[in-house]
Amino acid sequence: MMKELRQIIERVRECPGQAWALATLVETRGSTYRKPGARMLVDEQGTTLGVLSGGCLEEEIARHGLELIDGAAARVIEFDTRRLYGCDGAVRILVEFIPPAAERGNLLTELGHRVDHRGLCRLSSRYEGEELGTTLLAPDELVPERNGTFLHCVPLPVRLLLFGAGPEISPLLHLAQTLGWLTLQFTHATDLAEDFTPDAQTVALVMTHNFGRDLAVLHRLVPFQLPYVGLLGPRRRHQQLIGELLSLGASFADSLASLHAPAGLDLGSESPEEIALSIVSEVAAVLAQRHGGHLRDRAIPIHLADTAFTKSEAA
Repeated sequence: MMKELRQIIERVRECPGQAWALATLVETRGSTYRKPGARMLVDEQGTTLGVLSGGCLEEEIARHGLELIDGAAARVIEFDTRRLYGCDGAVRILVEFIPPAAERGNLLTELGHRVDHRGLCRLSSRYEGEELGTTLLAPDELVPERNGTFLHCVPLPVRLLLFGAGPEISPLLHLAQTLGWLTLQFTHATDLAEDFTPDAQTVALVMTHNFGRDLAVLHRLVPFQLPYVGLLGPRRRHQQLIGELLSLGASFADSLASLHAPAGLDLGSESPEEIALSIVSEVAAVLAQRHGGHLRDRAIPIHLADTAFTKSEAA
């Protein structure tokens, strides 16, 4: 979802003189293709960017978007996909006008500025009552829960700190770019700025293929308590590195659970491309708090669904 939203932001930045309509999925019921927080942009020609369904709703949403660009008021449209499209669910979508960014900016360029600086990004979308629309909340702004308002904490793009080199680097960079991740590549631990500030979407992969360099990088990363640190190499080498870290006085207990060595899911990987896929898949699973098993073995629904409209606060 974050990659799609960044693409929307970039499109608006590229065309500051153009007006837009923004469609936001604010409620769902039953099984739906997308979940609350998904967004789609409509331009002055009716061209769309982003998807809110499997392709069956976009044309109708674009028609509403064009009416808003021509001066109509913001509105909420509802689709019962069980009756119309054979899916087992229903959605409500807020469609609102986004003025040209021009000199003063707009909602999407302001959001982009916040994302660029990896700040807290919370959107409040009012879809019932008067003054329908979305606002970007201040970082310290408190907002009480109320019916008809969708609060969305927009996740920052994954930031991958990549230490080292090797044949896996190129496919790793390619996969990360495809997913919309931000990748920072380093050779030594000292290449990471002293004032670097991590966050919950910052992960690291250590693959220098040199024991001393790996040790220095891990020693630098330990205080950050990142949600994921991947280390290439066999388990025996991993244990040796842990022993050396402890001998250096590193307090590793709180970060041990986030260290994945050998890095990657068990996909039977051998080639650099397969290894990269294994590692990227593991990072995605960890950040989503999933184990990366077979979906057919999952005892509960892939996406939790309520019998009533879902008004969850996405996090």
